[in-house]
Amino acid sequence: MILGTVPFLEMNLVIFRRRLTSSLAPMRFSPLFYRSFWLLLLTVTGCATHPGKLVWHDEFNVNGRPDPANWNYEHGFVRNHELQWYQPENAFCTNGLLIIEARPAHQLNPHYRPHSSHWQNARQWIDYTSASLTTRGLHEFRYGRLEMRARIDIRRGSWPAFWTLGADAARTYWPACGEIDIMEYYTGTVLANIGYQLDGQMKWSTVKQPVADFGGAAWASQFHIWTMDWDDKNIDLRLDGKLANHLTLAEADRAEPENPFHKPVYLILNQAIGATGGDPTETRFPIRFEVDWVRVYQRSR
Repeated sequence: MILGTVPFLEMNLVIFRRRLTSSLAPMRFSPLFYRSFWLLLLTVTGCATHPGKLVWHDEFNVNGRPDPANWNYEHGFVRNHELQWYQPENAFCTNGLLIIEARPAHQLNPHYRPHSSHWQNARQWIDYTSASLTTRGLHEFRYGRLEMRARIDIRRGSWPAFWTLGADAARTYWPACGEIDIMEYYTGTVLANIGYQLDGQMKWSTVKQPVADFGGAAWASQFHIWTMDWDDKNIDLRLDGKLANHLTLAEADRAEPENPFHKPVYLILNQAIGATGGDPTETRFPIRFEVDWVRVYQRSR
């Protein structure tokens, strides 16, 4: 809540009450009336923290490939022994949505090397394709509100995420660059994660919520809003306005080589398959991660 918002509203409510009672002197208003009016005033004026100025966004309103001024792509087998091969062809915009679509495939891995010790090269076949979009090298953000409205597929094998890495990841590497999973889902669980390097390992602040608690498939059939509010003191992760996870940045001051959460980040949207997402063998494809918009707000400093 903005500092001073409630006193300001209370002051205006007092003025309103005086003017109303003076102009309608014969009428009497119960305390419930004034309390209800105050709550309404809070609602219509937006008592939650004001996000600031919209500094960057993508509404995905132009059909075709995502805007290359906003997004680039990861390629191939990238991380976590996931099953999908990332390629740009699996991301497209239609009807005001970004669709990241995972599909079954059967094609030779162009980087296949028999007996390779690297899993990306030892895997002979590509069984699934998908897409991972990033703003790396295009748009970086330090503090503000980072927000997405999207619908996710919660069937077995699906592992969608909306997350950030430190913009210096190519130099400091993971996990020293820091990772924030604003939205992550796998095997029946919605997660909100914040991680940094400590004692040579990733230290996670993780909150897991069973999707069944939200309503399961009915909940997943709707669009939802995932938010990160971030300033020089705190990170708050929210789902549909409700706090999902919180980190006081000072908790990461012992991070190695330094606290990563005072430095710029870039955004990632991806739809992974398998690995932590579970076995997709019995799942009917395609699996879709549908994004209505991504927006970044910042206050003047």
